[in-house]
Amino acid sequence: MAHYPRSGCTARTTFHLVGPQSWTAVPAALIYDSTDPFAVRVRFGDGGPDEDVDTAPYDDPDEDGGVEWLLSRDLLRAGLTAPVGEGDVRLWPARGGLDVVFLQLRAPSGEALFEVSGAVVANFLRETNLFVPAGTESDALRVDDEISALLQGGTDNPSAH
Repeated sequence: MAHYPRSGCTARTTFHLVGPQSWTAVPAALIYDSTDPFAVRVRFGDGGPDEDVDTAPYDDPDEDGGVEWLLSRDLLRAGLTAPVGEGDVRLWPARGGLDVVFLQLRAPSGEALFEVSGAVVANFLRETNLFVPAGTESDALRVDDEISALLQGGTDNPSAH
């Protein structure tokens, strides 16, 4: 079983909300944590360079007015080169060799279409591979360690008494 460092990376960027007649710049952060190796968090409304995104809690992103979406790292990677996704999350590259990836998000309250630099996303994904190489995410989960802890009574389940 491979062992990976327990850490991650963050890339601050700007997503552009595509509106009917204009674009709105939305500060955001792409966040990767090796303890959740299949996922990338996109935190919209990131507080900017003074906020320490790496140590900010994930528990309540709405606390500071931000919104957070959880995306598959594989889906994000595939969206750099071809249309992918169904339902709530879809990605596709711009035509004509432009450095743009479109991200469409749907929720019960509505939907939003964003564009972001493909180079920023690609660089971020390359950095995530330093923590957990693509294709080895299952090894990084340490499922065996979790099962051993549960079997030895290491549970937070209050009904297990």
